[in-house]
Amino acid sequence: MKVVLFCGGYGMRMRNGAADDVPKPMAMVGPRPLIWHVMRYYAHFGHTEFILCLGYGAAHIKNFFLNYQETISNDFILRNGQAELLSTDIADWTITFVQTGIESPIGERLRRVRDYLDGDEMFLANYADVLSDVPLPDMIERFANTDAGASMMVVPPQSSFHCVEMNEGGMVGSITAVSEMPLWENGGYFVLRQEVFDHIPENGDLVADGCGELAKRGRLLAYPYRGFWKPTDTVKERAALDSSYTHGDRPWALWERPAASIA
Repeated sequence: MKVVLFCGGYGMRMRNGAADDVPKPMAMVGPRPLIWHVMRYYAHFGHTEFILCLGYGAAHIKNFFLNYQETISNDFILRNGQAELLSTDIADWTITFVQTGIESPIGERLRRVRDYLDGDEMFLANYADVLSDVPLPDMIERFANTDAGASMMVVPPQSSFHCVEMNEGGMVGSITAVSEMPLWENGGYFVLRQEVFDHIPENGDLVADGCGELAKRGRLLAYPYRGFWKPTDTVKERAALDSSYTHGDRPWALWERPAASIA
């Protein structure tokens, strides 16, 4: 299945100043940027056709792949001054780079790459800045076994804040961590059918418009997941993932695990 990656946003909370024009998916986690980790995850399950919805900082993403160095993350033999790779990352990947506008919302970015989906009835989509070990084959199978127009992975709220219940007099009756409440939030991993395009207007949003309208029609499937899921909306979150990678704690890197250990 083709994988659409939204990687054209400003990522303001990830930037170090006005001079920093690196898009969020290019923030580093270990020796590779976020977008590589997301793509490597999909490639692990055999999905190696990618459509990148570019916007802000597109040159950084293009240059990364145009000047890709396999030796950074693969073993190799140096013989007579030439590197002989023992394994490769992206040799079998097909990547389509599409400029979808600097200010375009996610839904409009998706609309602008529709022709590159070649009419495929089902396809995958991701924000390119969230890492997870969600069992993708199971997510796809559950969706394929329904006639829903879209499937959205949902996760428990990640906020560390607490919600307070109080009476009219202001006396607190209970305090509950947001993460413990019976709530779910968008996890950023989607399985979509072409039907979603029927509900995204020009300059519309994938979730608010496309998924929102499908939900009203009873055609949006949720995939609840309580396993590993980490966003990178802030510098602190990206730094935490980078530190985790450095210390060998990489739950999202399913491609590093023995095949028998992956559900």
